[in-house]
Amino acid sequence: MNKVVLMGRLTRDPDIRYTNDGICIARYSLAVDRRKANQQGQREADFIGCVAFGKNAEFAKTYLNKGTKIAIVGRIQTGSYTNSDTGAKVYTTDVVVEEHEFAEAKSSNNTNASNYTSADVGDGFMSIPDGIEDEGLPFN
Repeated sequence: MNKVVLMGRLTRDPDIRYTNDGICIARYSLAVDRRKANQQGQREADFIGCVAFGKNAEFAKTYLNKGTKIAIVGRIQTGSYTNSDTGAKVYTTDVVVEEHEFAEAKSSNNTNASNYTSADVGDGFMSIPDGIEDEGLPFN
């Protein structure tokens, strides 16, 4: 099984490109905090490369920007290429994003769409916004 769940903040705005067939591709990096502090008592983070395709990439293009805190579900994909300058083989590891979700309220991160998830782009699902009253919900 190849399944990854991460929560972190975008380190930069997504890099958006399109294939010759018009498919959107979004690349960005997530800063994911480590659970424990280092020996000096400071929190460290890992910087994880992520790539989204199609509707997930369109979602990233529209709603994500530097500093946005999101949770993602995806899979790890490895690859390699030959560096054209040095001729050295370069190995890559990315998380291919299958789902995005905002991880904090709109007022906390200054994004323009904290009540939306990648499912809102057209998967047929609707997200429930933060702050909704839980009266009458079957899972109180």
